[in-house]
Amino acid sequence: MRICSLCYGVAFIILSVLNLDNSVVDLETLEALYENRAQQEELEKIEKHIQKSSKDNAKPLDKPEQFLYELAQIENFSERVFCILFQSTFLESIAAINRKLEIMDNLCKTLQTSASVKQVLGLILAFGNYMNGGNRSRGQADGFGLEILPKLRDVKSSDNSINLLFYLVSYYLRNFDKDAGTEQSVFPMPEPQDLFQASQMKFEDFEKDLRKQKKDLKVCETKMETVCSLSPEAHLQPFKDKMEEFINQAKIDQEAQEAFLSRTHKSFLDTAAYFSMKPKSGDKEVTPNHLFTLWYEFCSDFKDYWRKESKVILKEKIKEAEAHVHSQKKERSYSVKEKVKTGMKAKVTMKDKRVNETYP
Repeated sequence: MRICSLCYGVAFIILSVLNLDNSVVDLETLEALYENRAQQEELEKIEKHIQKSSKDNAKPLDKPEQFLYELAQIENFSERVFCILFQSTFLESIAAINRKLEIMDNLCKTLQTSASVKQVLGLILAFGNYMNGGNRSRGQADGFGLEILPKLRDVKSSDNSINLLFYLVSYYLRNFDKDAGTEQSVFPMPEPQDLFQASQMKFEDFEKDLRKQKKDLKVCETKMETVCSLSPEAHLQPFKDKMEEFINQAKIDQEAQEAFLSRTHKSFLDTAAYFSMKPKSGDKEVTPNHLFTLWYEFCSDFKDYWRKESKVILKEKIKEAEAHVHSQKKERSYSVKEKVKTGMKAKVTMKDKRVNETYP
């Protein structure tokens, strides 16, 4: 970005930097100003040119150089802007890391404790034992490896009309989900999108990001102390109070995130052990990619079949309801009763009828 395109009035920039006011100059512009600020060598050349021009009536500075020089005159411009930008990026980074760890932590809890997940796994085991009923070594299994989950769709019926995964989904919906085919029906497995995101995560990346964040936080604290020690009293506030408050809270947030990472890592390893997962060759421990990719492939296919079969069940329920209504209408019988006449004429007629019947 060219400096000339950043030439806000220096007065507004000073106001924003000294008061930490992003409404005057936004963070994106401050970042551009920081990245394009004059380095020490450039400033020395500019200052020499200014001194020379004042003596020899040389050509004045061009606008970009003049702008860089004026920025450099703002007290501790570099340190102040670094602190402002870091404050913004720190909060975003903490939130991003926290969101990812929450996804993984929730998945670990769901896979270990969800009743519906256990029901589905129990069905897989039961189907497998039934299919291998004639095999003594494989027909009475107490469990199975997660590696078979993505392979269920490849197990076909004798006529190739359906596969084992489709049958599993259909059986679950028709025997375990009382709300199947309605809006109240809840997908029984973890969401595939969450599993995919978790499969892309690496604990070493989280650790690296938090180490860098902690290092940058220390740099920010040092720069804040520099500003506070060099700034005149008139320009010390509100920078000092706001940044001290931020630094103190940031340290608390940093420690909390490091602790959350440690707990999530342990929870993940416990989940891998729960399913008797072993590390791949060359890995020291089971990785999120190894565990969650198996679940992602399975749950993604499971959800596709779940949606299709739910629509089929809904149509069946609608058809049954229509048939029931039609049957009720057909069974209904209507009897028309003669209206009883109660007027004077009716009474006389009835009396004459009785007399005629008595004396024919």
